[in-house]
Amino acid sequence: MSSRRSIMTLFSSPTDPASHRTRIVLSEKGIEIEVVSVTPGRFPEDLLDLNPDHALPTLVDRDLVLYDSRVIMEYLDERFPHPPLMPVDPVSRAQFRLALHRIERDWYGLAAQIDKEGQGKGGAKLRSDLRDLVLQTTDFFKVKPYFLSDDFSLVDASIAPILWRLPHYEIEIPKDNIALLKYQARVFARPAFRASLSEQEREMRFA
Repeated sequence: MSSRRSIMTLFSSPTDPASHRTRIVLSEKGIEIEVVSVTPGRFPEDLLDLNPDHALPTLVDRDLVLYDSRVIMEYLDERFPHPPLMPVDPVSRAQFRLALHRIERDWYGLAAQIDKEGQGKGGAKLRSDLRDLVLQTTDFFKVKPYFLSDDFSLVDASIAPILWRLPHYEIEIPKDNIALLKYQARVFARPAFRASLSEQEREMRFA
């Protein structure tokens, strides 16, 4: 973390992808912040008072309380503009926001169902659907090092937690999918990404 000063607090799950992507943004920005690790369902009393939805992640910045991960990410990107994690021009920003919407709806939706289903009857189908969605993005990484860009963005910060969890979900990227494997390695090698990982998240790949 850098020497920037902040009185912000992030209540974050150590295993949830939505919390993880907010921690990635914090690390990329070098924002000094208190991160409170919270087990879902075991919320501290002050969080229960702050957040009527009792949801994670929750960001508290003075009198402002935010509890939607994309809202938190965009707020951090605007409040701490360097380095920027969204394009400047309106057309590109709209394209990136649409990509974020689809990733949240489809990837994160399936990941939540997989976590809930576990090894149940529907788990194999859910894992297959998520694998197909991940593989469909391959073309986006054949030309640029990051998602439609030379620079890391909020879209990459949202893709990375799911890619990191693929072994945990028992999903493999085919070895001949060079573009996606190189993209994954590039993102995982970023110092900010490595700093964002909780102990539980590290165990998803290195246990």
